[in-house]
Amino acid sequence: MKVLGVLGGMGPAATTDFLMKLQAATPAARDADHIRVLMDLNPRVPDRMAEPAAATAELGRMAERLKAMGAEVLAMPCNPAHATADGIRAAGLPFVDMISETTRVALAGGAKTVGVLATPGGEALYRTALEAAGATVVLPEGEDRARLMGLIQGVKAGEVGAEARAAMARLAADLVARGAEAVIAGCTEVPLLLSAGDVSVAFADSAEVLAKACVEACHR
Repeated sequence: MKVLGVLGGMGPAATTDFLMKLQAATPAARDADHIRVLMDLNPRVPDRMAEPAAATAELGRMAERLKAMGAEVLAMPCNPAHATADGIRAAGLPFVDMISETTRVALAGGAKTVGVLATPGGEALYRTALEAAGATVVLPEGEDRARLMGLIQGVKAGEVGAEARAAMARLAADLVARGAEAVIAGCTEVPLLLSAGDVSVAFADSAEVLAKACVEACHR
């Protein structure tokens, strides 16, 4: 079983959620059946949108540190940071791509129109991936976009109560009303407020998708 190196901290709560999903996705009857995980939870990675070169360099350093510690597979539970993942790939280890894996899962049921709940960086990555696969993308607009960003920032501040969950569910319902046949939680904070039971169509939780893909990669 390969050792997994995780580049985390973007943000910390989402990284912790990913680790819980990784554990839940692992077929195990005892402690020794689980994947060994090396974690660099670094909340000070430069802003991936405002400082892409600095973010790429810091992620590269993180990847090299994890490699030196014994990581054999790398993953990063942050969607928009995949735009600055060249530094990670330069470490020369297999890198589980969250965007491509989640896009594949969202389209697996035959959806042709996909709603995406993500920050602008994540939206751009998913729009590119989904449109390349022939799908139509539906995104929050106007005040809904502002509400989504407020909810994501709220999660980072610990706001995950019933009111926030209901607001995120309404945003997902609006995407479905506008034709989405599947919804992607394209920011790892979103699944802390939204689950499959809150959505009336197929739901792709990018953190859960990444966790399952990591289990497969480490057992390969």
